[in-house]
Order: sequence, then C-alpha cells, then structure tokens
Amino acid sequence: MDIFQVIRDRRSIRRYQDTAVETDKLELVLDAARLAPSWKNLQCWRFLVVRDRERREKLLSAFPTDNPGSRAIASAPVMIVVCADPTASGVENGIEYYIADTAIAFEHLCLAAHALGLGTCWMGWFDETAIKNALGIPANIKVVGITPLGYPDQEPKPRPRKSLAEITFYDRWGQV
Repeated sequence: MDIFQVIRDRRSIRRYQDTAVETDKLELVLDAARLAPSWKNLQCWRFLVVRDRERREKLLSAFPTDNPGSRAIASAPVMIVVCADPTASGVENGIEYYIADTAIAFEHLCLAAHALGLGTCWMGWFDETAIKNALGIPANIKVVGITPLGYPDQEPKPRPRKSLAEITFYDRWGQV
C-alpha cells in the first residue's frame, strides 16, 4: 500500500477478531511511532502495551459506558496507552508541544497498523486517573490517548470530510 492509500483508507475500528497480533507486527507499529518527528527531537512519548485480557477488561470502568470505543478495548488482543512526559518537551507561543509530538507519534502508529492490516481507534474519552492507577503510570506522565490494536472485524465506510476549498487559504487568511 502506498502512503496516500494508507491515509485515505484508514478507519477507526471498534470490532476486532479474536486473533493475536504477531510480535513482529507490533514492533513495526511501535517503531513507526518512535520515528515520528518531535519538538527539538526530544521524543517525549512513551507507549504502554497491554496484552493481558483480564487487565484490559478491568480498565473498561475507566471509559464512560456510552463511549462507543470501549467495546473495542475488551475485544482487541492489544491495547496501547500512548503517554507523554511533558517535562521532556517544551512550550512555545503558549503551545505545549508534548501534545503535538505525541499526537504525531500516535498517528504514525495508526497509519503503520493500517498498512499491516491491523486496526486502531484513537480514544481520548476516559478517566485518566483510573488508567494511571490501574497501570502504574507515574503522576508526572500524561495519558494522551489509547488505542485498541488488532485485526479488524468490520469495514467502516468513509466519514464525510470537508473539501479543500472549505479549509484552505493561499497567501493570506481568507484568500482562496
């Protein structure tokens, strides 16, 4: 798959097959995330891989019951908790770059997973304190997002996207 096809075809997956993810594929996905660019190359991201089914099921209470992604955590063979150390990044123009840096790494992870035939679903609606307590994540580390990882058991249709004309200006704000 070329990169443009990967970007175009990636979808959020909320149902997974009961099939283990091979270690080499898991490591390729994590390595793709590791290679993301970051503010001053400080690489503030950290990844916690949770394979134990009982531990993942216990974490379900950290997600609101009406969060559609919570079912994915229970059904996927792997859950990746994407974290950041804010002290290993910087602030410029009021922007805390640990969020941007970690989001880029997270997207690398999601795109690499799709290229390997795996599914992901970026989840941000959870109780961070409950996740940190359950997994022993230190207080100074931020949980930026969580994704289930596994072989998809669904093929979601594309979601609508705004046209380039609606979101793009040239040379000056408001100029099309």
